[in-house]
Amino acid sequence: MLFFLVVIALLIGGFVVFRGDAEHTLTIKSIPNDLTLTLDGRQIPANGDVAVKAGRHTLTGERHGFETYTETVEIHADAGYKMYLFADDSEGRAWETAHPDQVLETESDAGRRFDELNGRLEAKYPLLQELPLVGRGFTIDQGVSRAHPGDSEYLAFYIKLTYPEGRKNARDWLTGHGYDPDDLELIYTVRPGG
Repeated sequence: MLFFLVVIALLIGGFVVFRGDAEHTLTIKSIPNDLTLTLDGRQIPANGDVAVKAGRHTLTGERHGFETYTETVEIHADAGYKMYLFADDSEGRAWETAHPDQVLETESDAGRRFDELNGRLEAKYPLLQELPLVGRGFTIDQGVSRAHPGDSEYLAFYIKLTYPEGRKNARDWLTGHGYDPDDLELIYTVRPGG
């Protein structure tokens, strides 16, 4: 009986130890469907299923006539991924003209992704629903984060000061409306002559 319990314990322990090496299926759809796709620098099929280990991976799509696109993805379960490239010269535009159905699919998915990103940003930054804001001696609007350049999941709030008390008034407005200025990336600019 003790032997049986030891074998079960070893099997369970082995499963826990080797579970990190588990492979998952990444189902890929690419447009253009004949682009060159690499996963961590290794070429893979541009469409279909690929076995990948759990963790962070870099996908890069390339094709003549289109902008190269690279994205880092986290894989922890079976997943789907769409790699869409956008034309950047006459060769790419000619391909788009010959494949309008794929262009429409790309634009539709880009719109859906844009809406999803906006939803996440509005949930993360409720202040967005009040912008642009004009206050006494200041204006507030959103912009690109300097702390997280290139990461669209982060925003900065640009406060243009129109006179010296504008900074204090802006912070007071934020605090008075339930926003903690210290939790936001605030970038102050001064209007020329202000």
